[in-house]
Amino acid sequence: MKFKAVIFDMDGVIVDTERFFHQKRLDYLENMGIDTSSFPRSYFAGGRMRDMWPFLLGERYHEEDAETLQADYTAFKESTNYSYHDLLFSDAYDLLDFLKIENYKIGIASSSDHKQIQRCFDEGGIGNYFDVACSGEDFKETKPNPEIYLKTMEMLGVSPEETLIIEDSSMGIEAGKSAKATVWAIRDTFFGLDQSHADRLVESLTEVKEILNRSSGKSADRS
Repeated sequence: MKFKAVIFDMDGVIVDTERFFHQKRLDYLENMGIDTSSFPRSYFAGGRMRDMWPFLLGERYHEEDAETLQADYTAFKESTNYSYHDLLFSDAYDLLDFLKIENYKIGIASSSDHKQIQRCFDEGGIGNYFDVACSGEDFKETKPNPEIYLKTMEMLGVSPEETLIIEDSSMGIEAGKSAKATVWAIRDTFFGLDQSHADRLVESLTEVKEILNRSSGKSADRS
């Protein structure tokens, strides 16, 4: 079946924020006196910090402190000098142009909050490409829970069989597969992620475009 919609994760798929923030996040946690040496890199990819605090702090964690911890981390993140324009993968525009020309419905389903998604749209100049944007902050549980993808598909008016999801993290892949959609993963070479459950591994967004182009019987060099 030809896909009618493509739904993207944001961090690590549209923008190279996962690697950018990895060391900064570790520095922040070290300053809090939290030893992260026992946590693999993959632990921090694709999830929300608000869900990690109980595991990072262990017996030091108290639920009533969750909002304060998250607010402090958010303030740290926002104080970091970066632009989504600089972190946007260079082939994102080309793929998004192609999808619009070919009349795909386009959504984003990210664990990031709405403020960060909107900032990515504004600074990256990509907001007009997307028909729907869903944030993990709207759900009690986010990835690997499939709810965020099920809701995004509902808002786009498509079935799982008509949907292609582009992911990178293990949790995101699991969420997409649990939602019964087809999941392609951008191959990870940094975090050591388990991407074995993806339907297909691709090297880049350019390869996504090339495969979709071939499946429609059109030349791969069309822009």
